[in-house]
Amino acid sequence: MIHQKIGFIGMGSLAQSMVKGFIDNKVLTNQQIFASNRTYGKLQKMVDTYQIHGCKTNEEVIDQTDIVILAMKPQDLPTAIESLTSSFTDNQIVISLAAGFTIHALQKMIPQARIIRVMPNIPMLIHQGVIGYSTKIDDGYLDTVVEDLFKSLGSVFKAADDDQFEALTIACASGTGFVFELMLYWQDWIQERGFEPKVAQQMTVDTFLGAAKMASIMKDQSLEELQNRVASRKGVTAAGLQSMRELEIERTLRYSFEKASLRNQELAKES
Repeated sequence: MIHQKIGFIGMGSLAQSMVKGFIDNKVLTNQQIFASNRTYGKLQKMVDTYQIHGCKTNEEVIDQTDIVILAMKPQDLPTAIESLTSSFTDNQIVISLAAGFTIHALQKMIPQARIIRVMPNIPMLIHQGVIGYSTKIDDGYLDTVVEDLFKSLGSVFKAADDDQFEALTIACASGTGFVFELMLYWQDWIQERGFEPKVAQQMTVDTFLGAAKMASIMKDQSLEELQNRVASRKGVTAAGLQSMRELEIERTLRYSFEKASLRNQELAKES
C-alpha cells in the first residue's frame, strides 16, 4: 500500500475503474482518494459506493493531495489546466491520462510539477491491463510510484521516449480494439457454418484466450515456436497460414497501426 493522497480531476469510466481497482486491491484506502468532476452525478455515485472524498472544485483536489491524476477528456484539459496552473506545487506529482498530450506540452502547462504520462488499455477493467508510462525525470522514485499504483491493474511498462509511448498506445490501447475486430471475423465465419451467435462467440473467445494463456504460461518459447507446435508441415493449419501470408495480412495490420499512429500525431498537434 502507498501512503500518499491521490486526487482525480475527472471521474469518468477510466477513473472509476482505477478507484475500484485501487481500493479492491488495497493499494489505497478510500480516505486517501479525493476527486472532482464537472458534473456531480458520477462523482456522487463513487462517493456513495466507495466513501472517497468528493470535492466541489478542482483546486480543492490539488490542495488536498500529493499525486494528481488528470482524468478529464483530452479536449477539456487545456481549459481546465489554464485556471489551475498556479495551484500546483513543486512537490506534487501529476499523472496525465490524456491522449495526444506529450510530456513536453504538459510541462509547459504545469512547469513546477513532476509529470508522468500514463496510458492504460481497457482490460485494466478486469485487472488484466497493459499500463504504459513515460516521464522525463529519471530518479527512480517516479518509476516506483507508477509501479506501486498500477501493478494491481495489470502489467506496467516504461516507455523510454515519445516514440515508444506512441507505439505502446497503438499496439496495446488501440490494439485491444484491433483484436476485437479479428475476433468478430472469427465469430462471423463460425456463424456462417451454422453455429448460434452465442456459441460462435464463446468458441472465438476461448480460442483467443487459450492461445494467449498458452503463450503466457510457456514463456520460455517464442510465439513462432508455439505456432509451429500447431502447424504441422503440409497440414490444415499450415495451408491456412500460407494463405494469410500470401494475402499479406501482416502488411494490412501494419498499415492499420500506422493509420492509428498518424491520428495520434494529429491529436498531439491539435493539443
